[in-house]
Amino acid sequence: MNWINRLKQANIGEILENEPLSKHTSWKIGGACDGFIIPKNREKLVETLKILAEENIPWKVIGRGSNLLVLDQGYRGAILHLASKEFEQIEFHGQQVFVGTNVSIIRLANLAAKQSLSGLEFAGGIPGTIGGAIYMNAGAHGSDISKVLVEAEVLLENGKVEKWSNRDFAFAYRTSRLQKEKGILLSALFQLKPGDRKKMIEQMIRFKERRTKTQPYHLPSAGSIFRNPEGDYAGRLIEELGLKGYQIGGAQISTIHGNFIVNVGQATAKDVLALIKMVQVKVWEAFKIWLKPEVEVVGEE
Repeated sequence: MNWINRLKQANIGEILENEPLSKHTSWKIGGACDGFIIPKNREKLVETLKILAEENIPWKVIGRGSNLLVLDQGYRGAILHLASKEFEQIEFHGQQVFVGTNVSIIRLANLAAKQSLSGLEFAGGIPGTIGGAIYMNAGAHGSDISKVLVEAEVLLENGKVEKWSNRDFAFAYRTSRLQKEKGILLSALFQLKPGDRKKMIEQMIRFKERRTKTQPYHLPSAGSIFRNPEGDYAGRLIEELGLKGYQIGGAQISTIHGNFIVNVGQATAKDVLALIKMVQVKVWEAFKIWLKPEVEVVGEE
């Protein structure tokens, strides 16, 4: 492919052709992409976008792939993964912390607690990157990323880098402006506050123990499948209908938590989508509530 050859000639970084995306998602599901690209740095990332635009090639950025369902026919285009050192910076400045987009949010939460800085305890069990957390406005335990973000750098499709304030992101429940307007999050600045190190670590341990007991972390999944409807919990509705353990192909509604679909062996995206639709229909019939998926679906049917 001409665009892949151009990227190689430009010495962009690592380029994997026909790379199975099942290797890069927490569900272990997904067909191959045409090119999986790991740019060396910010400059090479900008150059990548320029070449992809000139060649009219679709692209998407992924981090840990923890909230993503890639369809079985894969993705026609380029998948960008910002795994170079430039995107993994962590710098504490007083009560603020500057981080690169590919930093694990769990790691950041733990480091902040060790520095006696409070505000990220809720994120101690969210298995994704800073970029993904801001894209989804990830949250848990009554808080979310919008509560602590000051500003972030965003690379637009035209190659321009803008600094967006918290307000610019138009955060809402599990959504942000980045879901409507294409851009790549490069770095973020968070405002934390002094906290009791011992109490914060104890709280994060409690959260972890609770998750271990109530969520199926021993099997590949994408975390919560559905957004909670206002005033209720998707998991409760699903469990009330006796759907835990229901299986299509290799995809199963977790026997531990109704709002998780787990890969119990060779699950396909088709299996997962069939389960999602079945749950939506049954919940609608019983409660007149249409559950909205939280996971992002990408790729070819």
